[in-house]
Amino acid sequence: MSYFVSLMSQFIHFLYEFTGMIGFPSYALAIIILGIIVRILLFPLSLKQMRSMIGMSDIQPELKELQEKYKNNRQKLSEEINKLYAEHQVNPLAGCLPILIQMPILYAVFQAMRNYDYNQNASFFWISSLKEADPYYILPIILVLLFFFQQKLSMSKEALSTNPSMKVMLYVMPPMMGMISINLPSGVGVYWVTTSLIMLVQQVFMNRQREKERAIRQEKRKEREEERKKEIELLKKQGQNKNKRKERIAQAKARKKGSTVTEFDEKNPKAVYQPKK
Repeated sequence: MSYFVSLMSQFIHFLYEFTGMIGFPSYALAIIILGIIVRILLFPLSLKQMRSMIGMSDIQPELKELQEKYKNNRQKLSEEINKLYAEHQVNPLAGCLPILIQMPILYAVFQAMRNYDYNQNASFFWISSLKEADPYYILPIILVLLFFFQQKLSMSKEALSTNPSMKVMLYVMPPMMGMISINLPSGVGVYWVTTSLIMLVQQVFMNRQREKERAIRQEKRKEREEERKKEIELLKKQGQNKNKRKERIAQAKARKKGSTVTEFDEKNPKAVYQPKK
């Protein structure tokens, strides 16, 4: 892991030299560029993670209904939950793998910036040195707001109303992240704010995609319901035709035997024949 941290430190220095080449030598600008590059590289994994979170959030109300409906039948509950996952194309474990893959990269970036020796051009607006913590707590406050809005966008209203744990995460996690960032070097704070802002933009994009996918799923669900209604009506018609055919056969047999047919009863057809005396 130390090799990756050293490699990331060298990359930060390379980006700083790049900012000098374009005429704006600044470690803060180098860190912002680093954040953009990291988020672009991790975008496919982040996208998969966001889709999984959004999907799980969307199905929370239906999931709770199934748990209430089949609370005494675990086997049936498992079957129905799997059907729900398949219908919404959701895998509850799909969000774990992207997080695990991202962790070593994010850890290396964090350690590199935390221990980096900023020589010069390390100021950032109100911050005199990126190696020091933000004296006015502006970066932690911005970070809390970004975390809050990102989490709120990733959770549906139905999920927040039906799942208390999600509501707790929404209001507890952002302040916790803010408390963690208070004593961190401002360089880490700049990176964290940059990546969080990018992820918020990604979340807005994902929400728009989610609305489109939700509309498509609802349309498909309506089509399936219409098909089921048609199948039920067809089965009813087939059953009625079958009963009528049986009734005609019974009437024909009754006429041959010289008996009187009063009414056809499918369950007890013999009861409807009254022989002539």
